[in-house]
Amino acid sequence: MLSIPTLWTAFVVNFLALGLIWAYVMRSYPKFEAARFWTASAFVATAGAALAMLRFAVDSLMPLLAGGSVLIFAGCLAAMGIKRFYDQPVSWRAAALITGSSFSVMLFFIVGYDSVSMRVLVYSLGQSVPLVMTLKLLLSRQHGRINPGARLAGTVSVLMIALYAVRAVAALPQFGASFSFVHHSPIQSVVVLVLMFLSMSWNFGFLLMAMDRLRNEVADLALLDDLTGVGNRRHLLQRLTEECARSERSGEPFALLAIDLDGFKAINDTHGHAAGDACLQHFTLMAQTRLRPGDLLARTGGDEFSIVLPASTLREGAMIARRVLEVCREDAR
Repeated sequence: MLSIPTLWTAFVVNFLALGLIWAYVMRSYPKFEAARFWTASAFVATAGAALAMLRFAVDSLMPLLAGGSVLIFAGCLAAMGIKRFYDQPVSWRAAALITGSSFSVMLFFIVGYDSVSMRVLVYSLGQSVPLVMTLKLLLSRQHGRINPGARLAGTVSVLMIALYAVRAVAALPQFGASFSFVHHSPIQSVVVLVLMFLSMSWNFGFLLMAMDRLRNEVADLALLDDLTGVGNRRHLLQRLTEECARSERSGEPFALLAIDLDGFKAINDTHGHAAGDACLQHFTLMAQTRLRPGDLLARTGGDEFSIVLPASTLREGAMIARRVLEVCREDAR
């Protein structure tokens, strides 16, 4: 079995490598905000593991306290990255509270009352809280599907929480398990080795989440009109195929509105193409205010548009067409 110093050296190298990978992702996709948190988490974890290793060089528990607190903060940063991935707000106050309270309680069980088992318990809780806070996001369906990378990250989160729980319980005096940071023991070696594997798997799940998000963004761009931001002809044909198949299965009708903007050529000829583009953009904004969730507005070319109305009768389609005409007339006054 590998010694504890060797395993912690591997921990440092592992986190450093992950940080470099995430730094490259962050630089390549600057608008992908979650990558910033995951990059910071990996580098902060590198610093935390390196600080903890100073325990092998000095006869003090302070490096271990500092390193453990920094590692807890790294876990908070990773959880904040998950929240930003799902466009959820992040709380630096919560991260500071988790890290600060863990540091204070562990310090008490070093200076005030020396207890290894309580320090292990507090550290395990500090690492588990950010995992629990983001577990629902990772394992819940988003837009009707579960991101495969999120499923992996969520599964790893559950395993890490279970490992921290087992470690905290096993460290209690009545169980007598040895969790000395400095002195080699088979149990401690296995725990560190498994944690290193799970941390790599966790970040691999994040990478899969990022790849899935970026792939979906590219797919979405292929279905959008670059001028107006509504669906393009390809998106319209794809949606019509889906609605026809759904209608055949259920017998439920759908409606299709065909729209042609009168006088658009005169606007282009009189005021220029920039004014014509602004006119098209303004029309799409006005029309979308009168559509229902699930309706699709698509530009089929030039000044021609179509609206797909799922689960709609002819009467409902005529009603929505009147609403679109009315909002355009009111806006033109």
